[in-house]
Amino acid sequence: MKKIIVITALLCFTLSYAQKPAEIGLITDNDLYTSPINDQYYTAGMEFFYRYLSDHQSEKLAKKIYDFRIGQYIYNPQSVRAADIDVNDRPFAGYLFGEFGINYYYTNESVLKLNIQGGVMGPEAQAEVVQKGLHKLIGYHTVQGWQYQVTTSVAAQLGAYYSHKVLGNRFKEKVDFHLLGELNAGTIWNSASAGAMMRISLKRPLQPMYNSSLHNAVLSHDKEVYKQHRELFLYLNPNVQYMQYDATIEGSHFNDTSPVTYPLIPFRFNAEVGVKYRYNNWNYSYSFNYRGKELSNNVITGFYYGSIQISYLL
Repeated sequence: MKKIIVITALLCFTLSYAQKPAEIGLITDNDLYTSPINDQYYTAGMEFFYRYLSDHQSEKLAKKIYDFRIGQYIYNPQSVRAADIDVNDRPFAGYLFGEFGINYYYTNESVLKLNIQGGVMGPEAQAEVVQKGLHKLIGYHTVQGWQYQVTTSVAAQLGAYYSHKVLGNRFKEKVDFHLLGELNAGTIWNSASAGAMMRISLKRPLQPMYNSSLHNAVLSHDKEVYKQHRELFLYLNPNVQYMQYDATIEGSHFNDTSPVTYPLIPFRFNAEVGVKYRYNNWNYSYSFNYRGKELSNNVITGFYYGSIQISYLL
């Protein structure tokens, strides 16, 4: 993990030296952000990101932003005391990845995001080391059962996300609505989802999507804009997801040696509710995330976690 952080810092310094408008930040997910006793399923995640603004613009395209990130996701059963294999109602799993994305922000307030990921799932993702170290640091329960985690799989993923504004001008720039769709395909996840997004301003009129922090579009060639624009809004995002394959639950495509696996529940309801705030060069956000039941057994339930994001405009 230390090597990854150093590499990320060097990358960000190199790219910043090119004098492009840029943003650097951190996203951290944890179920403890929603409840001190909730520690299960998708239990923790962390991403470091760097993005910069391209010079490309056109009559229809307001902005194009390049996005680089590295991250790690950690998955557990319902109990951290899962030394007994029968207690594993969901497999232990870790996923370590790097990602490159291109985000297109159109003048009609549509958004298109394309990304590619590469990485590894399994013991090489170092999720056991990170989780045990974190629990020891904060004095939380020792995690037992990582010997049953899913076996190694090389990760290669492609993703696409599209958002289109459908209502907004009728509400005096205080509320707007968007329809969303997302596709993911690769060796770790194959999924499709569709849903809706609503923004509700808590102070000033909503920014256009190509200037809003909702989809990370605040970068501008005019850095004085950072001092002039403020944002504070709530957003709601319910969606329905179809999951065709999930290696963190079903095990690797390339072997059948994972000690604990389960069949998927393909359709599930998910929802995200959050608040975003931007002031000068800083962006902050918090969201509450609910995920429906993912797999088939007699114990598993839907679950929830919190997500915090902090970033700075360079």
